[in-house]
Amino acid sequence: MSRIHEALKKAAQDRATQSPTAVTADLVDGAAEINRHIEPPDNLMRQEAVRVGTVVDPRFKDTGVLTFEELIKRCTHPKWTLDARNSVFVGADSDRVGAERFRTLRSRLYQIAGTQQLKKLLITSSIPAEGKTFVAANLAQSIVRQPDRRVLLIDADLRASRLHQTLGAPSGPGLSDYLRGEVDEFAIIQNGLEGNLCFIPGGQQVANPSELLLRDKMKELLDKMSTIFDWVILDSPPALPVHDASMLADQCDGVLFVVRAGSTDSEIAQRVSGEFRNKNLLGVVLNRVDSADSYNNYYYGYGGDPEGVSPRK
Repeated sequence: MSRIHEALKKAAQDRATQSPTAVTADLVDGAAEINRHIEPPDNLMRQEAVRVGTVVDPRFKDTGVLTFEELIKRCTHPKWTLDARNSVFVGADSDRVGAERFRTLRSRLYQIAGTQQLKKLLITSSIPAEGKTFVAANLAQSIVRQPDRRVLLIDADLRASRLHQTLGAPSGPGLSDYLRGEVDEFAIIQNGLEGNLCFIPGGQQVANPSELLLRDKMKELLDKMSTIFDWVILDSPPALPVHDASMLADQCDGVLFVVRAGSTDSEIAQRVSGEFRNKNLLGVVLNRVDSADSYNNYYYGYGGDPEGVSPRK
């Protein structure tokens, strides 16, 4: 039985046996068959830390070489107020267990990045309220806590943008405004805290989000930002109601699929996640697991090896 199937089956069992009040905190669970404290070796860290001037997309020669430092000078600097209820890294009552689980997920992604290109990461779910925004925000915060790690977090859910609420950041101008040609990238990129985390909010609600995401400007933005940042993490709409996530997956290097324990219907989750198997589905993150639950592993399934938890060669 595949590990993805086990995770989805467990989520269905929890849904049948647990009441919503049984889950007391948003937690991403630990990693199966993975050493918790594995970090990428120095040579991998250097390879991952692509610096502009070493790799330059030829399509952007006319704009010159844009460095991270120059981007920070030219982007916006609003004040963010992180919501401690949705971050395991801030506040007096920060969730140490949850933070450690995200560090484990971070290490797992670096392991995969050692065997294949992995800089642009899409995070989605089958239906709303499964925790994809929570996972995207906390994963980004986990990565930038490493020295010299640079992350761009993008709210690509143009139908129901909420990532700005988690960060306590302005909602615009944002991605939709940029894709419509109303502003440039410097107007939409925010750097609201000390450190290397930047953010693009969703922007104004639009009537044609799918058409905007299909424009060449979206791919050009992702390609350009991936030469400046170590990771570009996209929070996408849920995959079942609309096809936005599937379209965005074609522009990214990998997909994480979020499942909410005790809530997600296993058949729906299996069917929807199966649509991403040909789009480099990296694995499933089981979210909102009761801290007392003994089911304490991430379950990863890979397109070519659904039984395994090792990176694909």
